[in-house]
Amino acid sequence: MERSLARYIWTHTWRQQVWILIIVAVSMIPYFMSFDLPKQIVNGPIQGEGFDSPDSVQPFLNIAFDVPLVGHVELFSGFQLSREHTLYALSFVFLFLVVINGLFKFYINTYKGRLGERMLRRIRFELVDRVLRFPPFQFKRVKSAEVATMVKDEVEPLGGFIGDAFVQPALLGGQALTALVFILLQNFWLGMIAAVIVAIQIIIIPQMRKRLIRLGRERQLTARQLSGRVGEIVDGIGAIHIHDTSNYERADIAARLGHIFKIRYDLYQWKFLVKFLNNFLAQVTPFLFYLVGGYLALRGRVDVGQLVAVIAAYKDLPGPLKDLIDWDQARQDVQVKYNQVVEQFSIDRLVPSRVQELSSKTPGPLSGPLAASNLSILDDSGAALVERVSLQVRPGETVAIVSTSTGGGDALAEALARLSWPESGKVTACGDDLLDLPEAVTGRRISYASSDPYLFFGTLRDNLLYGLKHAPMGEVKYDGADAARRKWQVAEAAMSGNPDFDPNADWIDYASAGATGPDDLIHVVLPVLAAVDLSRDILELGLRSSIDIQRHPRVVERIVELRTAMRERLDREGLSGLVVPFEPGAYNLEATVGENLLFGAATGKELSQKELAANPYFASVLAADGLDRVLYEMGLDIAAQTVELFGDLPPDHPFFQQLGFMTAEELPLYQALLQKLNGKAFEDVSAEDRARIIAVSFEYIEPRYRFGLLTEEIMKSVIAARQRFYEGLPENLKDAIEPYDPTRYTAAATVIDNVLFGRIGHNQADGPERIRTLVIGVLEDLHLYDEVLDVGLDYNVGVGGRRMSTAQRQKLDVARAILKRADFLILNRPLLALDQRQQEHILRKVLKEVRRDNREPAVIWVLSNAAMAQLFDRVLVFDSGALVEDGTHETLHAGNGIFKTLVSQ
Repeated sequence: MERSLARYIWTHTWRQQVWILIIVAVSMIPYFMSFDLPKQIVNGPIQGEGFDSPDSVQPFLNIAFDVPLVGHVELFSGFQLSREHTLYALSFVFLFLVVINGLFKFYINTYKGRLGERMLRRIRFELVDRVLRFPPFQFKRVKSAEVATMVKDEVEPLGGFIGDAFVQPALLGGQALTALVFILLQNFWLGMIAAVIVAIQIIIIPQMRKRLIRLGRERQLTARQLSGRVGEIVDGIGAIHIHDTSNYERADIAARLGHIFKIRYDLYQWKFLVKFLNNFLAQVTPFLFYLVGGYLALRGRVDVGQLVAVIAAYKDLPGPLKDLIDWDQARQDVQVKYNQVVEQFSIDRLVPSRVQELSSKTPGPLSGPLAASNLSILDDSGAALVERVSLQVRPGETVAIVSTSTGGGDALAEALARLSWPESGKVTACGDDLLDLPEAVTGRRISYASSDPYLFFGTLRDNLLYGLKHAPMGEVKYDGADAARRKWQVAEAAMSGNPDFDPNADWIDYASAGATGPDDLIHVVLPVLAAVDLSRDILELGLRSSIDIQRHPRVVERIVELRTAMRERLDREGLSGLVVPFEPGAYNLEATVGENLLFGAATGKELSQKELAANPYFASVLAADGLDRVLYEMGLDIAAQTVELFGDLPPDHPFFQQLGFMTAEELPLYQALLQKLNGKAFEDVSAEDRARIIAVSFEYIEPRYRFGLLTEEIMKSVIAARQRFYEGLPENLKDAIEPYDPTRYTAAATVIDNVLFGRIGHNQADGPERIRTLVIGVLEDLHLYDEVLDVGLDYNVGVGGRRMSTAQRQKLDVARAILKRADFLILNRPLLALDQRQQEHILRKVLKEVRRDNREPAVIWVLSNAAMAQLFDRVLVFDSGALVEDGTHETLHAGNGIFKTLVSQ
C-alpha cells in the first residue's frame, strides 16, 4: 500500500484536485473585492469623499485601465450616480459579493465532501480487498474485531480529511493571505502587527499540538485493543461462564478503560490549553488594532474608512488561520492513522489479485492428480506439522487419511485445499502449483469441509448455496427509478475505484450443481441433504415456520386437503383424540385461555400473548360481562398455587420447563405482586397489576396443569367474549389478528399449526413426536414434502450459525461441499459431533451420492476412526508429520504397522 497519504490522495484524485484548486483561485477575486468595498462605502457616499456638492455625481461600474504603449482604454463609462444612489448601488454590490462568496463556499465544500467520501469508500474497499487476499496464516495473528474496527472507525477521519487535503490549505491560505495583503495595502504598520501575530500562531501552535497527536495515537491504539478484547469476550462467553472468569474479565476491562480515561483526560487538558492560547492570540490583535489604528487615525495617518476596512478584514483572518492550523494538525493526525492502518494491512505473501479475478466461465475439470511434493508445513511456533511428504491423489480415487494425534493428516488436508501454505515444497493440481491457480479453478473444482465450519448470518438456503456464488450469472433488468439508481451506482463505483458487480443479480451457478435453473434446484438439493441426514431437521424447521404465501402457493391452496388427510390419517391410526381441532363457537380444551379468546393468530405485537391483557380494546371486551374479574381471580389462584408449589425449587429445576405461564425468573416478581395485592378489592387494583395477573390466566390449559379452575361457565363466557371481540374490532386492529378459518390458510401461524388446525392433547407424552411423524407422512402422500422442506431452507441460522446445533452445522458444511460437484472433495474430520455409527452411516451415503449421475470425483477423507477406512480404495497413514504407510485397507490391516494398531483401538 502507498505509505504517503498525500501521494495516495493525489494519485487517485489529481484531476478533481486541479479543478477545485482553479475554483478556489477564482473565488479569491470576489473575496478580495468584499474587503475593499466597505472602505469605498464609508469614504465615498457616507463621508462624502468625491461629492463636493449636493448635485455631485460619480461614475459607477466604470471599466477602464491603462495599457502600455496604448494608453488609457475605457470599455464602459459607467453610470453617473448621486451620493445617495451610489450608497444604494455599493450596498447591493456588497450583498451580491456576499452571495457570490457564499455560493463559492457551498460549491467547494460540497465538491470536496463528495471527493472525500469517494476516497473513503475506495480505502475501505481496498482494505477489505486485502483482507480477502490475506494468506491463511495471517488470520491466526489478527483479531476479527480489530480488523473490523480499523475498516469501520479508524479510517473514518481520513474521509473527512481527504477532501481537504489540497483544497483546504489553498482556500484557507488564500483567504488569510488575501486579508493580510489587503491590511498591508491599507497601512504598513497595521499589516506588520497582523503578520507578527500570524507568524506566532503558525510557529507555536503546531509545536504544541505534537503532543496532542501522540496522545491521539495512543487513544486510537488502546481503543482498538479494547475492541479486540470485547470481541474475544463475546466469542469466548461459553468458556467464561464455564470457568467462572467473568470477574477476571471485568477487572481486565476496567483496567483498560482506566488507561483510556487517563489518555483522554490528558488529551483534553492539553487540547484546551492550546485552544486557550490560540484564542488569546486571536483576541490580542483586535486590541492592538484599536490601540495603534486609533492612534494613527487620530494623527491623520489612517482615515476612518481604512481603519474600518482593516478591522473588518481582520475579522476574516483568525478564522481561516485557525482552520489552517487545525488542518495541519488533522494532516499529521490522519497521516499517523493512515500509517498504522498501512502497517496492519501490509502483509508479506499477499494473494495476488489475479488469483481472485472474477470469472463467469466454468473451468474445465481437473483431469490430472492432486499432488504434494516434498511438502513441509509449520505451525505458528515453528513446529513441523507435516515434514517432506510426497504423494498424489488421482481423479476418481477415494482416499482415507488416518492419523495419530500428532500425525499431521489434518494439516495435509488443509494444504490440499489451499487453507494452509507450505513452508517448503508445494501442492500441485494437474502439474500446476496450487497457489498459482486462480480461485475460479480451485474454488470450483476442489471442495472442502471440516468439523469447524463457519455459517454466515442468513438463511439455511444462503449458506447451503454459498459455494455456488462465484460470479453474477445474468444481468438484472431495471426500469424507471430503479434503472436510474443502478446507473448512478455504477458511475459512483467507477469514481471510487470499486467494482460495479450487482449484488441483486443471480450469482448461483446452477449448472455446476447439476441444475438448469432455480426451478429444479430443489431437486438437486434434496438428495444431498438426504445424504448427510439433514432433511428431517430442515423439514421440522419448515413445519415450525410461517411461510411466505406468495412463494409457496401450493401449500396455501391445498390446506383444506391437508387438514382432511390429516384427520383421516389420525382416524386410521386410532389417534383421533390426539389432536383437538379448532371449531368456531366451541372451546378448545387443549388450547390456552388466550388462544380461545382470540381464536386466531396475532400478526403484530398489539395482540400478542404478552401484550393482550394490557390492550385497551381487549380489556373493554373482557369487562363487558365481568370476565376480566373472573380471569383476574383465576390468575391470582394460578399464581398463588405456583408460588406455593415451586417457590422453594432452584431456578434450574426441570419442573419450570413445564410451566408456560411463569418462568423461574418471574417467580419472585409474582411472589411480591401477590403480597402487594393481598386483601385488595378488584376495583382498587391498578390497571397494570390487573393486566399482569390476568395474563397468567391466558396461558392456562386445564388438561395440562389440572388446577381445576376452568368451569363450563367460564368457557361459555370466553366464547361469548370472542364473538364480541370480532364484532366490535376497530379498524386499527383488524390487521393485527388473523382469525382461524377451517377453509383458509392462516399466514401468521406455522405450517404444522395450519395442518393440524388444532392443539395436540397433553394426555400422551410422545404426542408431539407422533404427530410430526404423521404430518410428514401426509406431506409425502400429497407430494408436498419438498415444498415444506423448501420452507425450512428459509430458516435463519443466526450469527455464525449459532441457532443450529454443532452436528447440524457440520452436516450443512458437508452438504455445501458436495453440492459443488467438485473434482476433488476433501473432508477433514467433518462430523466429529456425531457418534461413530452416525458418521459411518453418513459416510456411506456421501460416497454413494457423489458417485450419482456417473460422476467420479476424488474423495479425500480424514477419518476420526480408522475402522471406516475399509470403505476407501486407498489408505494413507500419518504419524509425527510423516507419511508412514500407503496402501489398501486389506494390505495395511494384514501388516503389523501403525494402521493395524489404530484400527484395533
